Amino acid sequence: MPPCSELTGLPVLDARNLTAIFPNGNGGLKALEDLSFSVCGEEFVCVLGPSGCGKTTLLRLLAGLLPPSIGQVFYHGELLHGPRSSVGIVFQKANLMPWRTVLQNITLPLEVAHLPAAQARQRAAELIELVGLQNFTDSLPGDLSGGMAQRVAIARALVHDPDLLLMDEPFGALDALTRERMGAELLRLWELRRKTVIMVTHSISEALLLADRVLVLSARPGTLRLDLAVELPRPRSQEMRYTPAFQSLARYLRSAIEN
Repeated sequence: MPPCSELTGLPVLDARNLTAIFPNGNGGLKALEDLSFSVCGEEFVCVLGPSGCGKTTLLRLLAGLLPPSIGQVFYHGELLHGPRSSVGIVFQKANLMPWRTVLQNITLPLEVAHLPAAQARQRAAELIELVGLQNFTDSLPGDLSGGMAQRVAIARALVHDPDLLLMDEPFGALDALTRERMGAELLRLWELRRKTVIMVTHSISEALLLADRVLVLSARPGTLRLDLAVELPRPRSQEMRYTPAFQSLARYLRSAIEN
């Protein structure tokens, strides 16, 4: 693909020679090794790889939640030293506060930022409508399905209008049909908001349906095995999964992961 300077200026994220080593009393456990890539503005990038290859560790490095053992992360050209308020994160579990309503869970980041309550409620209401939960504003998390809870988590991550959205297996705990519906919902939200997204997933078809690019990591320690541009036309639909072009890319990605 063209360099970011030809698209949207500097990369939103620039990862350079990232290595992550965790102390274990035996010389350290190396999770990632010499990983380098850039992500342009409004790109949707998915990260694939075998279990234990360091995908979640990579996301923590990019979020500023974990310092690299070696290497650097640049966010809009500036060295990343810790979490940024302009970066939203969605985890595999929704992690909603069970005593707070849908509205109150979504407004939480704005409360922490001391935004006036009326503005916080207005922003949250807009996101609730965007994710299709208008009839559940006052519901508690215990009354929501898994897919609905993840919609709340996505709305909470978007409510402060982040520049970058990091997602760690956000649909991994859902059944197959709900996962497909949530993938379609995320695709719709991305088309509307055009955020820069980096999403970890174990699903090849999910990655191909959503992403502009797919990064494939090797087995631990994770290195960058493949950086694949997904040249499938947009807008995309679930039916695209059954096309020869989609299936050919899926076979190529599976081979890269397994070999």
